Amino acid sequence: MIINARMATFIDSFDTGNGAFLQELEKRAKNEQVPIIRPAMQSLLKLLLTVKRPERILEVGTAIGFSALLMSEYVPESCHITTIEKYEKRIPVAKENFLRAGKEKQITLLEGDAMEILKELEGPYDFIFMDAAKGQYIHFLPEVFRLLEKGGLLVSDNVLQEGELIESRFAVTRRNRTIHARMRDYLYTLKHHPQLVTDILPVGDGVTVSVKL
Repeated sequence: MIINARMATFIDSFDTGNGAFLQELEKRAKNEQVPIIRPAMQSLLKLLLTVKRPERILEVGTAIGFSALLMSEYVPESCHITTIEKYEKRIPVAKENFLRAGKEKQITLLEGDAMEILKELEGPYDFIFMDAAKGQYIHFLPEVFRLLEKGGLLVSDNVLQEGELIESRFAVTRRNRTIHARMRDYLYTLKHHPQLVTDILPVGDGVTVSVKL
């Protein structure tokens, strides 16, 4: 937890929630221990999408389709969402959820390795949401930046690793040190990129919001 648990609970208590289908999907994800975006991240996405009103969204990391479906509720009807997923067991589940929600025409799921797919995409996208393997963010960034149009938003979720990122690399478990180093590199690159303006927010498990100049 990045912020005090009591404060997070207090803030979340004001949330108006989602529609019946998304609420059902969120409950199922929790029961099956499938990671989906947290309520605080959901709230931030709703705000950013309502302000930005994007026409083309790219999502890196579909899981079971919860975040793509959530985003589809806060964009113009003309907006198309492209989402990428590698994990074979979750792909059919996401497709089924898109179909059940009646969003199969608005949301396109691309199957396979995100790095390879990103290289093949042409863009531009005016909103990109990163929620995939955290250790790969820094490797995805060059292609993501290429695909993001000027004035577009890049939103990256789970960047603070439950607060572990502020610790020395020697204070984290050995298996997490590579992700720890790569995520620190990612945050540094975003903040120092000459063509990006970025803020790091203690929302959920940490999120960055970047605007391409």
